Amino acid sequence: MSVSGKTAGIKDVALAAGVSVATVSRVLGNGPVSEALRKRVEDAVRATGYRPNLSARRLRSQHSQTIGLVVSDIRNPFFTAVSRAVEDAAYRAGMRVILCNSDENPEREELYLRLMQEERITGLIFAPTRSTLDRLDGLDLDFPVVLIDRNAPTGRHDAVVLDNPRAAAMLVEHLHAQGYRRIAGLFGNTSTTGQERHDGYRAAMAARGLTPAARFLAPYADAAEEAVVEWMAEPDRPEAFIVSNSLFLMGVVKAARRLGLSIPDGLAVAGFDNEPWTELVGPGLTVIEQPVQDIGRSAMALLFERLKAPDRPSRRLVLGGTCIVRGSTAARMAPVLNPRLTDAD
Repeated sequence: MSVSGKTAGIKDVALAAGVSVATVSRVLGNGPVSEALRKRVEDAVRATGYRPNLSARRLRSQHSQTIGLVVSDIRNPFFTAVSRAVEDAAYRAGMRVILCNSDENPEREELYLRLMQEERITGLIFAPTRSTLDRLDGLDLDFPVVLIDRNAPTGRHDAVVLDNPRAAAMLVEHLHAQGYRRIAGLFGNTSTTGQERHDGYRAAMAARGLTPAARFLAPYADAAEEAVVEWMAEPDRPEAFIVSNSLFLMGVVKAARRLGLSIPDGLAVAGFDNEPWTELVGPGLTVIEQPVQDIGRSAMALLFERLKAPDRPSRRLVLGGTCIVRGSTAARMAPVLNPRLTDAD
């Protein structure tokens, strides 16, 4: 059968089914779609008489053995470690990985999503900015998406995340127990992760009758360094900082050195990600250790589950962090007053 006297094409099938060309390709390639949608496309194929190009379908099948991985900043050791875990799992499954670094830039994310479409990837593991996350549900992607280090507002996509509010609260609890009261926070302004860690920090401060003092910054070490230098010039300067990522941690350490402040006597510091360098700086830095290997492996496991069962409800795995206590948060010493001189002296 033909459409308008011509051989039917994939665009004709898409028009007849009321779906996108990408969706038709997904159905023809036995990709993840609902049974109702698959039936609609297959009915349109029969109605139009469309005959798929078998060599093209074989080519698509070859390309399908690919996992896309888009991270927000490959310089962040957290994403470096997660990427390694994803790549290891993909290798064991006989698949390759296309890794892209978005640099927290929504325009670059859009570019890489198009690339993933063109490469006909099997599935995507993604750490999007808040901007892209807000519109992710509206994108017509022909592959499943698993989020890492980010929470989807609608819960439509599978996700693997840290219990961010609890992790930040653990740092507040520890600093408070060590005698610190003026505890400031630096949080990333481009992701849901920074907001969630801020929420945990703020709630834990309020629960202890402390006044929260937080600033949201672009997620770069230099931004944190400048913010700390500026903040420490204020009369009621912080006694301690909690920061939401390892790049901020670097920035705070650089600021302390720049200001001639020892850690923790001049400034206590606690943050996220137990990187090797964090135990080598000064007395060692107190951090939340994230289960990076579990995050990467779990993301791949969720992706494989989704490929086997496209219609199953989305899953959100929340993993716990561990507080690694080091000297950067040693107990605050009470101020020593000069003793009153006696006549004998």
